[in-house]
Amino acid sequence: MSNVAPTRQDALQSLLQGVAADQQAYTALQALLERQFAAALRRQAQHLNELAEEISVLVDTMEQRRRERVALAQAVAGPEARMADVYALLKPDARKRLEADWLALETMAKECKRLGKRNTDLMVEQYSIMQRVLHGDNQIYEPV
Repeated sequence: MSNVAPTRQDALQSLLQGVAADQQAYTALQALLERQFAAALRRQAQHLNELAEEISVLVDTMEQRRRERVALAQAVAGPEARMADVYALLKPDARKRLEADWLALETMAKECKRLGKRNTDLMVEQYSIMQRVLHGDNQIYEPV
């Protein structure tokens, strides 16, 4: 096995492929989060557990790609590199594509974060209601 560092071109190509892969992953994550919301509304505990596992595996994969992307960006543009520093290394057409892909990826990430919060809020509220039903709510009949 070779320990040869990738060329700048190879690193940039890997970075572009990682962004494209994450766009597909965010599309899949969004679908999983929608399914999770539907399962939560129906209180399908088993299905929620299965979805949580799928989401966890997908997010772990995406996190690994993010770490690789940071390492690749640092390899080609320096230790404090940001995506804007990487853009500057590309030819105009490739730069334009990466900028658009990166913006789309950021938008998808924000949407998935919103969906995740929505799902969490729903499940927390359901849990809170169930606790009040099972254990009573001391606030309801508190003397004035």
